[in-house]
Amino acid sequence: MNFWKRAAKRLTRPVRSQRGFSLLELLIVLVILGILVGLAIPRYMASTVKAKQAEAQQLLQQIYLLQRTYYQRNDGYWIPDPGALASADNPYAFDTLGFEVMSSARYRYQITGTIDAFRATATADRLDDDPSIDQWEIDQTGNLRVIVDDAISR
Repeated sequence: MNFWKRAAKRLTRPVRSQRGFSLLELLIVLVILGILVGLAIPRYMASTVKAKQAEAQQLLQQIYLLQRTYYQRNDGYWIPDPGALASADNPYAFDTLGFEVMSSARYRYQITGTIDAFRATATADRLDDDPSIDQWEIDQTGNLRVIVDDAISR
């Protein structure tokens, strides 16, 4: 009986060579972390694109409100010269409306139409690491819609 007690005591005692992590255990942890990061990065990129799209949505709404005000005062919408773009490089292109593009803007804005109808378009070339564009538009009815959504065009 005494023999069995000593043998059990030896088996439960930690052996110095078994302390720490084995190489296999570390590799398994690294593989699991890699899988988690691989799942998280695409979701993060899509959420950052959505946050950047808020710029276009808000500024197009502002253009709509400014155009409605201009229409009430002048009995028609303001339409710039063909090809005129407002962007961070040309922030005062739509100054007649009172619209100014901030220096950190990612989108280019264009207004087309007639005295009775207009369409304002916001276009960004690269919101993330892919080459697809992102484009939004609003019309004289206030209908804001996405033309090309960079968050889902992958």
